[in-house]
Amino acid sequence: MSALADKLRGLRRQAGVVPPAPVAVAKRERPALPDNISQLLGIRRRAQNAPQRPQRQESASLPGQTIAPGLQLSETSSAWPPSPSTFHAAFARLDEVIAPERLLLFDTETTGLAGGTGTRAFMIGVADWHEGRFRERQLLITTLAAEGAMLDCFASWLRPDSVLVSYNGKSYDSPLLKTRFRMHQRACPLNGLSHIDLLHPVRRQWRGVWENCRLATAERQLLQVVREDDLPGAEAPAAWLGFLRGGSAEPLHRVARHNSQDLRSLGGILGHLVTQSTSLLWDTSKTSVRRKQK
Repeated sequence: MSALADKLRGLRRQAGVVPPAPVAVAKRERPALPDNISQLLGIRRRAQNAPQRPQRQESASLPGQTIAPGLQLSETSSAWPPSPSTFHAAFARLDEVIAPERLLLFDTETTGLAGGTGTRAFMIGVADWHEGRFRERQLLITTLAAEGAMLDCFASWLRPDSVLVSYNGKSYDSPLLKTRFRMHQRACPLNGLSHIDLLHPVRRQWRGVWENCRLATAERQLLQVVREDDLPGAEAPAAWLGFLRGGSAEPLHRVARHNSQDLRSLGGILGHLVTQSTSLLWDTSKTSVRRKQK
């Protein structure tokens, strides 16, 4: 074999064919990273090795106590406003006699006033008269995923014979909650319930007498309630959204106090209208008796 190879090489030399010189292959080197990339990688390595910050203890700073992931419940009771006696709801244009234990007052704090499927209630306040005292319960969600649990809890507080009491709730709060129940594919417990919207009897009696018939005006005129350091309802969405973005929970405490005062004012205004209506019916009854005697 070696002789054959030598013969082939000799023939190539005679023919003038020169084999190409071997090409040196340079060692491949990794290109240098730009300075800014090197700095970023260094920052990332240092961040990974740095001790982690403790997470915010939300349950310790939020109103109420946690009853489900992302859901807070606050519950208080007070002597005022007192429970009304059994009354006929003619002042609300309902031909119905209502016992106080059927009443369920409610008010929501929402992400906006425009309504629609994009608006949701992040707080639902509910009040009733329980064991002789005015009981308030507030549900607050701290995550969007907790809305279904909040709706379920609210639904559990309603009875088939409950009578809803609100201020402008027929036009805003109730339709909003019905939409949220529908969005979560849940049966709505508000359907078919009697509803006393106090805004309407207040308007019928005091429109044109007061500067407006907002709840703050009605509570000031009828109950002599003047709020101090109250968070306006229009600022409630910013307080909740700010917390979701990592802000302080303190504004949510102010939202809860605002909602609580709304509930107490509902109870006070209802009591005022019931007393006024009862007195009017009594005076009308006495006048009718006098006429029959004559």
